[in-house]
Amino acid sequence: MLNLHGYGAQLAQGAATTLMVAFTTLAVGLVLGLLGAAAKLSPRFWLREPVSLITNLLRGVPEFVILLICYFGLTNFLSDELDSDIEISPFVGGVIALSLVFGAYASEAFRGAFLAVPKGQIEAARAFGMPRVRIFFRIHLPQAWRFALPSLNNQWQTLLKDTCLVSVIGLEEIMRKANIAAQVTKAPFNFYLAVALIYLVFLGGSVPVFRALERRANRGVRPA
Repeated sequence: MLNLHGYGAQLAQGAATTLMVAFTTLAVGLVLGLLGAAAKLSPRFWLREPVSLITNLLRGVPEFVILLICYFGLTNFLSDELDSDIEISPFVGGVIALSLVFGAYASEAFRGAFLAVPKGQIEAARAFGMPRVRIFFRIHLPQAWRFALPSLNNQWQTLLKDTCLVSVIGLEEIMRKANIAAQVTKAPFNFYLAVALIYLVFLGGSVPVFRALERRANRGVRPA
């Protein structure tokens, strides 16, 4: 049994903050991923190429650098442009940075998934007179979701681990709580091991969730 020197409640609070950052980023990142995929598949050059360039840049720059830009750089930029003292909270800055990165990767997953949907089904729906919005939500998106889920599962696991980066901008998630406790108690091994175990629990708990999502998405699909 790890001796947490009375900091167990603090770690629990940090773990809750970590999950809040992760789930908020997941929701925002999925929306950005769908919008990015739609832009990349657009026949309009002026929309397709800039979005492709931005997502390539986001995937090529380390997440840590993007986090610093979004938190410190964005705060200074807004303050200078608006001529006012504007502060971005560590939570908002962390979510913005992680969402941009997650959305960049998710856009590629969704782009490939949308391309994998048989065109014949879309043409058949149009032949029946279905409106474009209904075709998207009834035929295109459900099948693309099925193709994209395995990739999104991997990206979720990466996102969950990347939440520890926000500790450097002052957000008191689990890693920052562990750092503070380790400095006070001089027992870093106990706290960092506890953090590692908590992350393993989070990742282990997400596995059956994604399996259930994949089973639901594959209902009625004949196995190969």
